[in-house]
Amino acid sequence: MIVRLRILLVAASVAVAVGVPCGAGAKTVKTDTITVTPGQVPGGPAIPEGEVPSVLPSVPEDTEPATEAGAAATEDQAALPEVLYDLGQLPPPVARMHAQMLEAALGADFSRLRMVLESNEMPPTLSLTEIGDPIEFLKESSGDTDGLEILGILADTLSAGFVHVDVGTAQEMYIWPYFARYPLNRLTPQQKVEMYRLITSADFAEMEDYGVWLFYRVGIGKDGTLHYFVAGE
Repeated sequence: MIVRLRILLVAASVAVAVGVPCGAGAKTVKTDTITVTPGQVPGGPAIPEGEVPSVLPSVPEDTEPATEAGAAATEDQAALPEVLYDLGQLPPPVARMHAQMLEAALGADFSRLRMVLESNEMPPTLSLTEIGDPIEFLKESSGDTDGLEILGILADTLSAGFVHVDVGTAQEMYIWPYFARYPLNRLTPQQKVEMYRLITSADFAEMEDYGVWLFYRVGIGKDGTLHYFVAGE
């Protein structure tokens, strides 16, 4: 269907509007014809019949994937080992070995500690070099003559947060403190406060140079076997 729009202005009409009588001098203004075809807006693209073009600007959908930085941060955070504090999560054999060692240390009882060490399936590692009697070695490693400092270190180590590592392998183990398996350059201020309960800032500066935990750590297998109480690299 064609719609014709005609604009016809007669000079006589103008004359009437201004109070001038119509006469032979009236002129006809040129008419213009605008043809509009259905489905088409003048000067614009064709529009399907029955549809009304929107006058609102289109808003692009937010289909952008997560930024690389955000995804990397999430992945990096997930890669950090989980720090545990709840001893109730320990398997019974691990919990038993942990409790026996902590009780001997807090009780300053070397005799009991000897019994715990000797009840182990194999002699635990107490040094990276050869040693003789394990209890005598621990006493000699202590800063005081009675060997009580080393028991204090053992108690503090076992009281720290821990990690469960190498799950499902022959090396599966529970390790105290968790700093032994945690990236030292990723420690938060709160975690550093925990750490300074075990070592000094000078100790930490040395460890940062090496990039590993060098102070004492305890490792207990999932079957309750004490693998080590040792310091060093």
